[in-house]
Amino acid sequence: MQLTYRAFALRLAHRWTIASTVGPGGGGGTDTYKVVFVELTSADGLAGIGEAAPSSRYKENADSVLAFLQRVDAARLSFDDIPGSMRYLDTLSAGDFAPKCALNIALLDGAARKAGQPIYDLLGLGFREGAHSTSFSIGIDKPEIIRQKVAEAERYPILKLKVGSPDDQANIAALRAAAPTKTVRVDANEAWKSKEEALGQIEILSKDPHIEFIEQPMPAAMPIEDFAWLKARSPLPIMADESFRSERDAEKCAEGFHFVNVKLVKMGGISAAYTALQAARKLGLKTMIGCMIESSVLISAAAHLAELTNFLDIDGNILITNDPYEGPTSVNGVISFARAPQKAGLRVRPRQQ
Repeated sequence: MQLTYRAFALRLAHRWTIASTVGPGGGGGTDTYKVVFVELTSADGLAGIGEAAPSSRYKENADSVLAFLQRVDAARLSFDDIPGSMRYLDTLSAGDFAPKCALNIALLDGAARKAGQPIYDLLGLGFREGAHSTSFSIGIDKPEIIRQKVAEAERYPILKLKVGSPDDQANIAALRAAAPTKTVRVDANEAWKSKEEALGQIEILSKDPHIEFIEQPMPAAMPIEDFAWLKARSPLPIMADESFRSERDAEKCAEGFHFVNVKLVKMGGISAAYTALQAARKLGLKTMIGCMIESSVLISAAAHLAELTNFLDIDGNILITNDPYEGPTSVNGVISFARAPQKAGLRVRPRQQ
């Protein structure tokens, strides 16, 4: 097996800011997001591609991804033994989930291409056309920019608003001025530092009848007992994101949350996300697949797991202006493989220039 890789800077249509990048020391957001693409090619010429979109929240970046990939012996990887390949990668590092994610996607892409199937059929899940819609994310900004962003997102039926800044209430008012009754999901990204503060903020938000749920209201490091306290009192469902890193967190999250958000990059790929989704569902948790800022490679990988979810937030590729790949579409927010350029594997290809 041969492994090649390259870093690539995705350009955002709007400056991207979330709670962790607001204020002193936060950097104030970003206009680009650096990812790493990988390609695995077997001796017979079969290829699989993958993507890492590392997050500083998990102490990863493009440089750490490249450093990990330099240590990989591609001869230890096989499209015919994905579990064994992942066990080998785990011997190199206990963490580094972003590069493991990229390699896992590439392995599944190659395996599914070899089988002549889409990944969702290789996993036995299938994919129902017309059944899965993604939200469209609105980052933290000034109210006048929020109004502009919401107007530009008019064709998307579900919005996700990032909160955690002093302008939260003004931003919500600006959103509602542009979209009075649209369904909104609120993502606090660990912004509220106590259960009492979180409850107070959620009680204010609950006055809006079109808010669907609140994502990660408090830091993941807080005791699960605090989340359980909040869950028992919250007038809106709360969803774990940073608190849900792997299937091992499922029981804890069932105690403190109503829903969980699975992201391929934080878990280490499609295989780990599949296991985590199944574990959460068995405990009665509703599930969502989320994303970082990503190209169509990672977004397609997430879409192959759509049948295991209640919600989707896989809009990373529609927040950028230079996606180097094309795959499933998201017209009016509806995820569809009907016009995907490939029939097997991830069902993506390099964008035609």
